Amino acid sequence: MIITQASPQSADEIEAERLHAVARYAILDSPADDAFDRIARVAARTFSAPIATISIVDRDRIWFKAAYGLDELSEVDRRGGFSSATILEDRPYVVRDAIRDPRTAGNPFVTGPLAIRFYAGAPIITSDGHRIGAVNVLDTRPRRCSEQDLATLKDLAALTMDHLDLRLATLGAVRTGRATREEPREDTTTVADYAAALQRSLLPPSLPNVPGLSVAAHYHPAAAARVGGDFYDVFALDGARWAFFLGDVEGHGTAAAAVTSLVRYTLRAAALHYESPVDGLNELNRVLVGDPNERKFCTVLFGTLATEQARAGHRIRLATGGHLPALLLDPAAGSVRPVRPERGMFVGAVPDATFGECAFTLGAGQTLLLFTDGITEARPTGSVCFGEEALRRYLTHRVQMGASDLIDDLAGLIPTLRPDDDIALLALTADY
Repeated sequence: MIITQASPQSADEIEAERLHAVARYAILDSPADDAFDRIARVAARTFSAPIATISIVDRDRIWFKAAYGLDELSEVDRRGGFSSATILEDRPYVVRDAIRDPRTAGNPFVTGPLAIRFYAGAPIITSDGHRIGAVNVLDTRPRRCSEQDLATLKDLAALTMDHLDLRLATLGAVRTGRATREEPREDTTTVADYAAALQRSLLPPSLPNVPGLSVAAHYHPAAAARVGGDFYDVFALDGARWAFFLGDVEGHGTAAAAVTSLVRYTLRAAALHYESPVDGLNELNRVLVGDPNERKFCTVLFGTLATEQARAGHRIRLATGGHLPALLLDPAAGSVRPVRPERGMFVGAVPDATFGECAFTLGAGQTLLLFTDGITEARPTGSVCFGEEALRRYLTHRVQMGASDLIDDLAGLIPTLRPDDDIALLALTADY
């Protein structure tokens, strides 16, 4: 038996496939879009940089989907653009002092009127691995940037990819709708498939392993063909601290999905830059309120977790932005009690919103449950809401359950409640 190995692709073949991916997204020369403009502004603010762009690398040019701090410059020649080098990397590409760096010393954007001295760019990578562009920040002075800054830049590039996928899914759904009207025999499940794929992109593909903690989550969509605005996430901040959040964006559909994606990545970036969850919610509020065209707001519980010394539980700081309280299940006391700061306004509703924070220790065996209002506002009888009190009574008989068993139990309960809204659940149980 003779086994032949496929020949490695040539550079020309790789580039041809990359350009095909660029064409697939139909983004080149498209009109301005507030969602992408907002990402560029967040990038500039994060780095305190005068210039930030979202670029798409075409065959012979680099086209800017968004450009902050550049006066009416919509594209540049590919041979001179920094993004040409960024798309050759899987990680951020950084030039600390462009005039001294041999890679860029002769670049016209360094020696010319723009006088660029600093550049950092993170590649925009499709799900099938093609680097189609970059999120970039530029400055006219030499500088350094931290690993946290670069992690934020990578998150913004991933957020940009989410928006590109969202835009592509929307275009596909519109085309499918037109085709269905013209050809009634077309497969009517296509729109539902788009919605399901888009919804998955708004939730973490998996939850991390946190020492001494069991973590579980569940998402229940109200309708297969409708994208909801509920979201959750858990992620590491460093070797000893983690962040988590759960919330609900006003409305449904692609508009809510776009805001949901922005909220997730803004909170991820804020968690790396601010120690206090309240400061993170303040940053999210600035982002949502900052664009006069943005009409969406959200409710959020946003927390950080650190293991106490001598394994004495986990110290949690929890901030609220208008969300329902979390519930603390205590098997030793046989109780379920709400946990939430005293104040906390909706996020994105008004510029001067205020948010509160509380701190407590999650002791061994205790579980913190976060949930969205789809479960409490469900009407199992068709007229009366299930309600927070009924949920607490139900959980009182399940205080001994760990995160995984509790979430499985609630996932079985939800269909019996006949909810007409999406539901997100997140449970954290202290193993020690």
